[in-house]
Amino acid sequence: MNSLLEGATSFQQKQPYPWVSIQDFLYRDRFDALCRDLPDPSLFEAQMGYQRAHGQRSHDRLALQYRPALEPQLAPSWREFLHELQGEDYRNFWRHMLGLGSRTPIIFTMHWHYAPRGASVSPHTDARRKIGSHIFYFNTPADWDEAWGGQTLVLDDDGKWPRHSAPDYADLREAGASQVLGNRSFLFAQTDHSWHAVKELTCPPGHFRKVFIVVANRLTAQVLWRRVRGKDADGYRLAG
Repeated sequence: MNSLLEGATSFQQKQPYPWVSIQDFLYRDRFDALCRDLPDPSLFEAQMGYQRAHGQRSHDRLALQYRPALEPQLAPSWREFLHELQGEDYRNFWRHMLGLGSRTPIIFTMHWHYAPRGASVSPHTDARRKIGSHIFYFNTPADWDEAWGGQTLVLDDDGKWPRHSAPDYADLREAGASQVLGNRSFLFAQTDHSWHAVKELTCPPGHFRKVFIVVANRLTAQVLWRRVRGKDADGYRLAG
């Protein structure tokens, strides 16, 4: 992480928006344990064929939103990792990378996505309450081939498309991409033009693109109101 912190200025100045593909953010033995102990698919909700705003295509996947009540169903390796992510060291990592003040509130939400053959993530930007996302990839050569896809694509709209729209790949330029194997993660900051996507997966049936995503949120009125109503910043109920 030290080398990342030293590169915070380069990250902030990256075009078309701040992003970095990271190798070995996790210790190797921790990464191996987390891959081995991933949550069982039976805990997930199928999110298929959902109508998205602004005419964007559905982001098909199995999804599991983190909430404290879920922890007894998780392996010790994941419980430990989740607790570390909620600590001040990781929050300060975000503040430093984004050039935020030492007391700037950051509210984390976290979720797992397992995506099957044929699934994709159409070009989109994220909600303004989000500061950015950190995507951890938990596939290994034993269950995934880079040729099947799964990379998060950095897309450049040259400032032409409003965030509430649905450009296609032909309307955007690919400016970079993550890698999905070898203890990789991908960090990016949210802007009005932070377009990103994942092309359709070509993996064989029975294989899944497996990611864990930490979303950093601003402390907005919407986030506060959701908290009052017993929901996290993404709008999911914390209880149950």
